[in-house]
Amino acid sequence: MSMSIYVGNLPFSVSEEDVRKYFSTYGEVFNVKFIMDRETGRFRGFGFVEMDETAAKAAVEALDGKEFNGRTLRVNEANQKKPARPPRRDY
Repeated sequence: MSMSIYVGNLPFSVSEEDVRKYFSTYGEVFNVKFIMDRETGRFRGFGFVEMDETAAKAAVEALDGKEFNGRTLRVNEANQKKPARPPRRDY
């Protein structure tokens, strides 16, 4: 089973491939997704890495608080996205 990891405080100069290589030390990386600003299209400095659950837990344990290209990473298990709430009705 795969698990999604939140990776924050990423340097703006890194690529998805850089992150894939960095995390692959702990196991196979299935997917890397950077979050982009809707307005400007620029990278927002965080993203998600999807890995096997065991590898993901090892990566979280090893990499949270570690320096990566001059920035201290925040790495933890990603919160599952909550289903969208229905629109509010004003009666």
